[in-house]
Amino acid sequence: MAPQQMLTARGLAALKPGEWANDSRPRGSGQLQARKLATGAIAFYYRYTDSAGKQDRMPLGSALSLSQAREQAAALSLRYQAGERDLRRILEAERAPKPVERHATLGELLLAYAAALRGTGKISAGAVENALRLHVETPLPALWASPARSLGLDDLLPIIARIVAAGSRREAGKVRSYIRAAYAAAIRARQDASAPAALREMGLSSNPARDLATIEGGNNPRERVLSLAELRAYWKRIAVLDGATGGLLRFHLLTGCQRVAQLGRLTMADLDTDTGTVRLMDLKGRRKKPRVHLVPLLPPALAAIDVMRGEKLGPLLFTVAHGLEPAHHNTLTGAMDEVIAAMAVADELEGGRFTPGDLRRTVETRLAAIGQSDEARGQLQSHGLGGVQNRHYNRHRYDAEKLAALEALYALMVAEPGTVTPIRAARK
Repeated sequence: MAPQQMLTARGLAALKPGEWANDSRPRGSGQLQARKLATGAIAFYYRYTDSAGKQDRMPLGSALSLSQAREQAAALSLRYQAGERDLRRILEAERAPKPVERHATLGELLLAYAAALRGTGKISAGAVENALRLHVETPLPALWASPARSLGLDDLLPIIARIVAAGSRREAGKVRSYIRAAYAAAIRARQDASAPAALREMGLSSNPARDLATIEGGNNPRERVLSLAELRAYWKRIAVLDGATGGLLRFHLLTGCQRVAQLGRLTMADLDTDTGTVRLMDLKGRRKKPRVHLVPLLPPALAAIDVMRGEKLGPLLFTVAHGLEPAHHNTLTGAMDEVIAAMAVADELEGGRFTPGDLRRTVETRLAAIGQSDEARGQLQSHGLGGVQNRHYNRHRYDAEKLAALEALYALMVAEPGTVTPIRAARK
């Protein structure tokens, strides 16, 4: 290699093929080098010592003039002296193709949110997705396909206004909360390593749905409660109803009107005939881990299981298909409507049609009226248990209290006040 010196055009032309020449340089700043190729062209390099103490030559090219090579070497030298010791790796990263930024659509955001709910076991995931498709994708396909990050309040408001105009204020309130929660989940996912990648990759940083006003009247509590006479008339009819449908209605009421989606997940593995209980997994609300909810079964409720399952071909308990398929909300509602129609003909209704939710509210109300405590009623229906005391300190299982509440409900339905005897003895 030629001794260190300033490179010149004449000196480069005099080099022999394969011979090197160096530009002079201050110590610690890197060095411009040149090498004559077999073709006669001059290839330039920037030589430096990387962070590991190894010598590296970075090619600058063979179609450069000496002045152009010096400019490139000088620029690299400035970066090197500023602390960028691994120049080759840094430049390769800079020259690598940048991924094309993908702007997720509103539809992709909403479906990713529904999928995240499903991934955590939320029973509402299917209903959320169906509502979003019904009220956003179907009527507003252009909005569904628009980039989520480009939308503002004025873009989202028509979704809710459309539902309100159709007279469904409660549904409008739900869709508003779903859209708002979807944006919030995507924003939160950017700081949460455990969040679904599909949400994290949305790259959202603002929530335009945050300013959507709440829907007045959208969350008004329902008030239908069956009178004692209506409840007794309903029980009297379903107590003698034949077939799996009768067993379904009896089991629903005799367990204190548990949530239908939770009953639909019951299998034979959840039934303990020794203790006379059935195990529900309660995912209602914001629980990330289901709460084990044991419900005592009165003898008529145990008998209803056999009636529902019939030939017992499948593992499911809450069924009208021999245990092969679960009974859903519509199954229960349809069965109830037939009984309600018969009650209407017999002039046994005081407040019109009622729903499974109304029955659940009725059980709570009637038990309260006969002195069952808030704690016993909340434990029976697995609600109002989110406080610090219940979540962290109270480990009492309330088995006896739940059983007493169900016996009181049964007694209330089947006989006149003061003439009932608990059926606890029949369980022993």
